[in-house]
Amino acid sequence: MHKFLVATCLFLFTSLASATGGIVSLGGSVTEIVYALGQEKQLIATDMSSLYPPEARELPQVGYYRAISLEGLVSMSPKLILASENAGPKETLNRIAELGIKVQRVSDKSTVESLYERIRQVAEVLGVKEEGDILLSEVKAAVEEVMALPTTPYRAALVVNRTGTLQVAGSGTSANELMGLAGFTNVFAAQQSYKPVSKESFLALQPEVIITTTASVEKSGGLSHFTQDPVIANTPAAASGRIVVLDDLLALGMGPRCDQVIRQLKAIP
Repeated sequence: MHKFLVATCLFLFTSLASATGGIVSLGGSVTEIVYALGQEKQLIATDMSSLYPPEARELPQVGYYRAISLEGLVSMSPKLILASENAGPKETLNRIAELGIKVQRVSDKSTVESLYERIRQVAEVLGVKEEGDILLSEVKAAVEEVMALPTTPYRAALVVNRTGTLQVAGSGTSANELMGLAGFTNVFAAQQSYKPVSKESFLALQPEVIITTTASVEKSGGLSHFTQDPVIANTPAAASGRIVVLDDLLALGMGPRCDQVIRQLKAIP
């Protein structure tokens, strides 16, 4: 009888562990795809960039996906690290693999094609290829639909305020790709990645549309403070009221809701 109870308890424990999945996801878009596939029960932790859906914020976090600590990951006792290819440091993830914890990297470039590949890869890792095919078809159809909408080819800039200093998105960013898909020209495309910008440089380029994020507006003390910043206020964008505030993950990531960004940008009068 005792052996039967022990065996039963072991079976229940094993089943529970299998059901929860023991997965730590690294990267906001990766986490969002897991939820979009209906596989959130497999997650035990995420990282600070996993902002959507809101329920993802309720899970334990292991830091920022580009600066993960070995101790933080190991403390979660994960079975699998499902990571953006941009997650790191690489040395930390290599050490995790050496400890016998599986690390699976997925595509995470700043293109819509990489998004499609990421959906396929995440679905395959989670063992839900059929659900992945459905999600991929839905995302592709949504993107194709908004791409067919008319647009005004504005000269645009995406501005973020993470530390009290304004930074702008250049080439090699999801923001740059999304502006291009909306038919806009990124006035800072000559630079790479995100860089601080001076008032003189910003005003010289005179953007007709300024895109920013919810967190950036909050960091600035609210929308009125953001728009009154001398860097922002003296632009055609501010004069015409073409300042767009987007959810951070929507604006800065290339996720399964990217069609919403393109649609919103194309709708700017």
